[in-house]
Parts: sequence; C-alpha cells; structure tokens
Amino acid sequence: MIKRCAIMQPTYLPWAGYFNLIASVDYFYYLDDAQYERGSWHNRNRILLGGKSHWLTVPVVREFLGQQLKDVLLNPLQTNWRKKHVDSIRYAYGRCPYIKDLSDILSIIEKGTQTVLADINIEIIEQICITLDINTLRSRSSEKGINLPRSKKLVELCCQADCTEYLSPIGAKDYLIADGFENLSSISLNFQNFKPSAYPQSKTQDFISHLSILDVIANLGIQASKDYIHG
Repeated sequence: MIKRCAIMQPTYLPWAGYFNLIASVDYFYYLDDAQYERGSWHNRNRILLGGKSHWLTVPVVREFLGQQLKDVLLNPLQTNWRKKHVDSIRYAYGRCPYIKDLSDILSIIEKGTQTVLADINIEIIEQICITLDINTLRSRSSEKGINLPRSKKLVELCCQADCTEYLSPIGAKDYLIADGFENLSSISLNFQNFKPSAYPQSKTQDFISHLSILDVIANLGIQASKDYIHG
C-alpha cells in the first residue's frame, strides 16, 4: 500500500494550499527544526482588509543567524500584537457570512500563552485542521532528532513514517532535483498541484489569491472550505 508523506515548515495562518497538502497525504511533518528566515511566511501572512492585501506580522526575537523555528521566541516586549491581529481580522471579515467560523482560531491568537513561534503556528494549524476535518497523522520533525542534509533528512523522515511517496510543494522542485532526491532511496517523488480558484470575497471585485485560509473560511464557511482545499 502506497503511503504519502509531506513535510512543511510551520508558518503563520497559512494559505489554503498548505491545508491541501496536509489533506493529500497520510503523514505530515511540521519541519520545526528548519532555519527561521526573516521576512518569510514563518511569522507573517496576509488577510483582505478594506479590499486590499494586508500583512499581519508576529513580532519575534532572532538571537542568531541560523536559529531554528522551534527556538525562535515571540518578542516579550511587544504584548499588544495579539489584540491588534484579532481586531484587524474581525474588522476585515466582520460582515462576512461566516465570521463566526473563525472563533476557535482567533481564540488561540488572542488568549494563547505561547512564547515560541513554532508553538503558536502549529497550534493554529492544528485547530484549522480540526475545523476542516483533516485527519492526517501529524508530528514535529524535531522529535526525530535527525541531523542530515536537507533532502537526506526528508527521505529519513519519510522512512520513519513508513511512507513510500513524498509529496512536495512545487516551490521545492529545483532543490530536490538538484539534490538528486529520487536517487537517495526508493521513495517516489511527486509534486503538489493545487491551483486556488476564485471565490466571492468581501469588499472587492477583483479576486486576491494566496491569502490566509482565514479569508477562505470567512467567505465560504466550513463546509465549502473543506471542498475548496481539496481543489
């Protein structure tokens, strides 16, 4: 029996394609021992506010270059960002038909006590998976303690999950081919093929894609969002 595995860094309020990837496999790893990158999706994402794309950024403290996601702390000197994010989301989607479907997710941001970036990201993603009935088995890569170069590490993670196929986001294609991924083991390599389709968005006539999954849920509701992430 073919078992598919996917591995992704835990990002903040990910887009629909992230959840399409999780839902498409049998086992999913949060790559929380990857290097944190400033200005990436690790600590920020976009919502639709006033008809325009608007960034929400989590303040963090990077202590040194190469620090892993699981070790990056939220900035303790900036304590009001949680309320600002939740207020912005509620203002952005307050008139959307399914704003109430965001309640459990927003509660994690507003009332959470997390001190580490990876922890809040994963807790939010886990709640969204519950909301969208995504039952894929999930765990953190850091729990495996694998210290190997990037593609060899992915192969070993797949092996430890007893998977025979690796499903990768298309954005990683170049480096996986350059690393000779398919020559490292018998694990087959395939690429995600998720293309976000347009849906009615509040306060804009021109569809803006690749926003946080919050935009999908607020505008479509839970049931239609489940269908959406399956493409």
